[in-house]
Amino acid sequence: MSVNEGGTMGGAVGHDERTLAERIEWLIQHMWSADRPSPRTNADIAGAITEVTGEEISATGFWKLRTGRGENPTFKTLASFSQFFKVPFGFFGDDPEEAEGIGDQLALLVLLREKGVSRRQLRSFAGLSNNSRRMILDMIGSAARIEGQPSE
Repeated sequence: MSVNEGGTMGGAVGHDERTLAERIEWLIQHMWSADRPSPRTNADIAGAITEVTGEEISATGFWKLRTGRGENPTFKTLASFSQFFKVPFGFFGDDPEEAEGIGDQLALLVLLREKGVSRRQLRSFAGLSNNSRRMILDMIGSAARIEGQPSE
């Protein structure tokens, strides 16, 4: 799964149809902390989660969940994933609307990070007057039209 240019979690199925394994894989690919070395193995990931959260996660147990071979994780396991990847617990839930909304928010954060938009820039934008924000949005729209991007 990847974040597409529309800011959503890419893939052929809707978020409500994504398996836990697909959600976990998406988190590894897009929400892994930049402060940590990229994981090479399931043991690396399980060890990092255990180190940060204190919840013992085995490499085999993680592998089962990541590959869809484990279907019933404990509340504590999902809570540790939520804590480690810094996502709301509802990301793992069965409520399609809640999970989709959280997934869309996470995808937007990833897209902004990938495009080099900083927190400081977002805070500055949010602090501008309505007129200034409208002017910037109009400039972005004009630039997109010049580059031939579809309008929404």
